[in-house]
Amino acid sequence: MTYTDTPHAPRPDAGDRRRWFALAIVMTAAFMDLVDVTIVNIAIPSIQRDEGATFSQIQWITAGYALAFAAGLVTGGRLGDIHGRKRIFLIGIGGFTLASALCGFAVNPEMLVASRILQGATAALMVPQVLSIVHATFPAHERGKVFGLFGAIVGLGAVSGPLLGALLTEWNLFGLEWRPIFLINLPVGVAGLLLGSRFITESKAPRALKLDLVGVALVTLALLMLLYPLTRGRELGWPVWGYVSMAGSLVVFGALVVHERRKSARDGSPLIELSLFRVKSFAAGIAVQTVFGVGLGIFFLVWTLYLQIGLGWSVLRAGLTGVPFSLAVSAAAGMSVQLLVPRYGRKVLQAGALVMAAGVLIYLWEAERYGQSIDSWQMALPLVVMGVGMGLIVAPLTDAVLSEVPREHAGSASGLINTVMQMGNALGLGLVSVVFFGVIGERLAPAEVGPAFVNGFQHALGWVAAVLVVIFLLMFALPKRPAQHVEGAAEESSAAVEKERELVS
Repeated sequence: MTYTDTPHAPRPDAGDRRRWFALAIVMTAAFMDLVDVTIVNIAIPSIQRDEGATFSQIQWITAGYALAFAAGLVTGGRLGDIHGRKRIFLIGIGGFTLASALCGFAVNPEMLVASRILQGATAALMVPQVLSIVHATFPAHERGKVFGLFGAIVGLGAVSGPLLGALLTEWNLFGLEWRPIFLINLPVGVAGLLLGSRFITESKAPRALKLDLVGVALVTLALLMLLYPLTRGRELGWPVWGYVSMAGSLVVFGALVVHERRKSARDGSPLIELSLFRVKSFAAGIAVQTVFGVGLGIFFLVWTLYLQIGLGWSVLRAGLTGVPFSLAVSAAAGMSVQLLVPRYGRKVLQAGALVMAAGVLIYLWEAERYGQSIDSWQMALPLVVMGVGMGLIVAPLTDAVLSEVPREHAGSASGLINTVMQMGNALGLGLVSVVFFGVIGERLAPAEVGPAFVNGFQHALGWVAAVLVVIFLLMFALPKRPAQHVEGAAEESSAAVEKERELVS
């Protein structure tokens, strides 16, 4: 069955269990993507050691994925609107599985970087369809529950990724060293492909759209001009062309806006639906997502290097150290959407930013006090505080950004949400060259490596705390309470009654 996103289009019946199977499948795909990112982070020092990768190649193993992901997400979302979200989702998960195999069998760092870029590009086809399928399949009054599940999946992915990465790397299965962290995606991807073709209901935009190829080219060029010199700048000695390229990216972004306006007026098929930015909740949420991505991009890569190279811990010990953080994210994300946001609205997200900043500052204080003698249990408190703060933000923020978006633009909006998050993440990874590697020095004696990495971590934490304060201030532009999707007065009324019943029960 195929349906279009018009107000009177058929949707899966409220009693139809197929939509819950479909939800489980697309959430599994999102989980696979999240796990892949965190698995790679924890295994990076092992990859560097076994493959002889440079620090620049390490950045590109993570940033290359984020860059390809960011550059392709808007296009992926629009392709789903045009050709069908189920079809593009299945193509994406199939490509992601193939790219994972190429990563697992990479023979050198260059092949691994190229395979990670392909993996990011195929994930850009898969991931935007997750929110689009949810948006198009579930009625307004159920989406809060679904986004709560999504937040829990984010937390579970954060828990599972480091642990799986640590265990698979430590076990050295079949003598494959770090390679099983990618190969584990193969059975999951094949299962998602087979089950998705059966249970996901096809949906697309209500009218025929065309892919805006000029828009695709401008988006990709602008992101490359901004992120490539930022990532390679330190290694190349910050050449003048890098600054020119980053400044020129702003010009290309401006040209993109002009083109999209003309394209919208001419045939109504722009790559980016600029009218979405007139929706206050969407525009404000996009700004928050971007800056939030910067903070996360800086923290997670630097944290991994700090634990395994700065402190000299094993990959398993580093993975286990992150468990309190991940559990706190998962628990707080579920409570945030279901209990706190309906009652307190925007204040919950702002409290999350301040709580997370407090956790970062506690971590900074402990890292300075204990230096290289710090233990895992001493990190538990700041990590739990940070995890609670992140959980309060991550799930309700997605709901707030999409809450007032028309259903026919679900693909474009979902693509933009993920794009700016990944663009922020790639910016953060690029800034690691400045806020971390720029502090530790070029040539270090073996005895100097540990103290230098600890000092670099402390410096990076100060930047992360500042980013979280900026996020807190940006959140004042969010609506005080996320609006329900209005799909007719009767539906809105029944949704309100249903929510009241849920709160009472």
